[in-house]
Amino acid sequence: MGNPYLRYRISITMRTLCFDFGNTRRKAALLDEGQLLDTFMIEHSGLDSVCQLVAQTRPDRTILTSVIHHESAIEQWLSDHTHFHLLSANSRLNFRVVAGKKETIGADRIALLAAAAAQYPQQHVLIISMGTCNTYNFLNRDGDFLGGAISPGLDLRFRSMHDFTALLPIAEPDWNYPLIGYNTNTNLVSGVMNGMLGELEYTIDQYEQRFGN
Repeated sequence: MGNPYLRYRISITMRTLCFDFGNTRRKAALLDEGQLLDTFMIEHSGLDSVCQLVAQTRPDRTILTSVIHHESAIEQWLSDHTHFHLLSANSRLNFRVVAGKKETIGADRIALLAAAAAQYPQQHVLIISMGTCNTYNFLNRDGDFLGGAISPGLDLRFRSMHDFTALLPIAEPDWNYPLIGYNTNTNLVSGVMNGMLGELEYTIDQYEQRFGN
């Protein structure tokens, strides 16, 4: 007859489709009981793209993390067709916010902090996210979010030098940049890449000096 417990476990397997709408990219991930099955890039954050991906993956549950002004119809459609949750400050969280107003924390940072609290309990954790903006998020061993910092991301740094000057061209990231730039482009790349690296190393060092490991 087989193992009835195993049959029960299989019957309650839940597939979750996680949507992440960022300022630069829209993406999604499909999980089965916490195991990552696949990831997707979404060309447009409109309702049609969401409907197509749901039809393709057939999830039991969906969750949306968004830092943009997405179509309100997306939330209603996901609620009607799946067990849906919008990640926000109103979500039941596994950490405490002790700095600033809870409702002003971006959903992307909430997701990072929730993951850190789950994966590294009772530890000091500095979570660094590098996207349109870099965010530094500090969670102490007591599960308190103390705050952090936000700075321009890589593309913003390159774009701002072009947009706010008359003559500087737009440059592209290049990990093989020289320390000493030998023309305008390599000067821009060296400045941005070294600046980003210096920011990261300095910030991590400051947190280590204050909080230890």
